[in-house]
Amino acid sequence: MNLLLSSLFPFIFIQFLYAVRFNSSLLNHRLPFLRTKIVFTIKDMATDSWAQAVDEQEAAAESIGNLQINEKDDKLKAAANGAKTEGDGVKTEDEDKDDKAAQSLLNKLIRSNLVNTTNQVEVLQRDPSSPLYSVKSFEELRLKPQLLQGVYALGFNRPSKIQETALPMMLAEPPQNLIAQSQSGTGKTAAFVLAMLSHVDPENKWPQCLCVSPTYELALQTGKVIEQMGKFYPEVQLVYAIRGNKLERGTKLQEQIVIGTPGTVLDWCQKLKFIDPRKIKVFVLDEADVMIATQGHQDQSIRIPRMLPKTCQMLLFSATFEDTVWNFAKRIVPDPNIIKLKREEETLDTIKQYYVICNSKEEKFQALCNIYGAITIAQAMIFCHTRKTAGWLAGEVSREGHQVALLSGEMQVEQRAAVIERFRDGKEKVLVTTNVCARGIDVEQVSVVINFDLPVDRDGNPDNETYLHRIGRTGRFGKRGLAINMVDSRFSMNILNRIQEHFNKKIEKLDTDDLDEIEKIAN
Repeated sequence: MNLLLSSLFPFIFIQFLYAVRFNSSLLNHRLPFLRTKIVFTIKDMATDSWAQAVDEQEAAAESIGNLQINEKDDKLKAAANGAKTEGDGVKTEDEDKDDKAAQSLLNKLIRSNLVNTTNQVEVLQRDPSSPLYSVKSFEELRLKPQLLQGVYALGFNRPSKIQETALPMMLAEPPQNLIAQSQSGTGKTAAFVLAMLSHVDPENKWPQCLCVSPTYELALQTGKVIEQMGKFYPEVQLVYAIRGNKLERGTKLQEQIVIGTPGTVLDWCQKLKFIDPRKIKVFVLDEADVMIATQGHQDQSIRIPRMLPKTCQMLLFSATFEDTVWNFAKRIVPDPNIIKLKREEETLDTIKQYYVICNSKEEKFQALCNIYGAITIAQAMIFCHTRKTAGWLAGEVSREGHQVALLSGEMQVEQRAAVIERFRDGKEKVLVTTNVCARGIDVEQVSVVINFDLPVDRDGNPDNETYLHRIGRTGRFGKRGLAINMVDSRFSMNILNRIQEHFNKKIEKLDTDDLDEIEKIAN
């Protein structure tokens, strides 16, 4: 007990600096297996260095990082402690890296409802001469009554755009293979879960459907959908093939659906013989773009399908379709139907862009104060390059009397999701963040985006894609947006000039000491 209290003491002390708030109801709803997550908000800071407090918080968080309670059962508790090593990267610098798996999980957690996408669906059929079916209601699919009940219980009233086309292919007889592009929030997970549940024969007590996800957390998210959609179909059972879920040798699984990470699934099929791959009817590989970005997963993900029968239905999903993803998909899925989303490009046409010349971070902060003093800002997002800068800036803005939320990469994904939900609900008006929040976050009230630091890649070149994603957080939902870039050196001025050239858009200079000039940009 004394050891536990001593390990928790730094964390309790940091609570006084952070005004830590627990938001357990939100997190229990988002991820019921992991319930002890913390939401950080910033209020009346002490005069101590905020950057120092961030370092102390990181150290305290590390000391209790393995303390998790209220897991679903002993198996998942063991998995929570053991699976973190599978597919998790380690940050060695203060700079926050773009973690595809964490970003994908974050998108799932913050998007509880379908995204109303305007993207057009493009279908490439394996046999162009065969008729292309689509459905406008779930009744047209002639689902088992208990599955239809599960679909409606999940909140789906009618199929999403991708479900309209994908579901008839996935539920067809004989089965059809599919490669589909789909982001979080489009109903993709519900679609392939429905396909797995539909193809299962509940009378047969052995694994019939296999779903592979890049990480333990993403596997749990998919499992949650399976449990919700299948709650009126109790004859069908689910098991998690994740590191830490130790089964005795010789165990014969009776669950019909297996979901897990590539390494453990491969072991269960090949080495431990828990799964007979010859009996698998449906194979799903989810988050293919994340999979190939995770060391070791690509090779494992290719080896698993080679053990499956030729009659097995192969379904692969990816949010993006770069050449590497496409080549990977073709090695796994033979003779596929293909569904692509015609991407609606983010545009800069509705965003007014400016830059401000400063000589230090303190001058940047003063320019920020001048902007806030001259124009009305509903909500703002401020992007920094490092966690330390973000922490310092959050403290300074808080001392000016603003309600501030801080978001950075050392936070657990569930903590990030809770902070974003609070910001979306308007409980904080300013979100200071690193690149962990550069994409996928839609908040209608964001009227201003400020690049406190311009985005650069590891080689010191402009990161044009990140710049586009960052300032794309404003000017959404048909409204005009405002983006302001802080320039503090010849180097950053060069970066700004190259960004202008890349997008062929002029970025105007703004004098933040001239209040009249600032007021004009808001009109």
